[in-house]
Amino acid sequence: QVQLVQSGGGLVQAGGSLRLSCAASGRTFSDNPMGWFRQTPGKEREFVAAITWSGSSTYYADSVEGRFTISRDNAKNTMYLQMNSLKPEDTAVYYCAAQVVPGMGYDYWGQGTQVTVSS
Repeated sequence: QVQLVQSGGGLVQAGGSLRLSCAASGRTFSDNPMGWFRQTPGKEREFVAAITWSGSSTYYADSVEGRFTISRDNAKNTMYLQMNSLKPEDTAVYYCAAQVVPGMGYDYWGQGTQVTVSS
């Protein structure tokens, strides 16, 4: 069974930092693009960041550019999202995801983890 298991998240004050992890099991995703998304109640899930299979290229939403860093360790089959200078508007449930076919959407999703930033 293929799973993306998330860890990290929690409650932090504005200006603080958190690190999310996404560990894959059941198959390796070392050849697959992966990404992070977030969702708040009543809103659609939005793109946060993405990374190519090698980690050589990364992409960010304008709202997090310069504050968040996506990375991966293919030897550990794990992806990370380092979130710095957090703002209350970053409060959301964060999801990791993996693509099977690059450019064809995300096929596997993590369980979601709550990030709450207090002002």
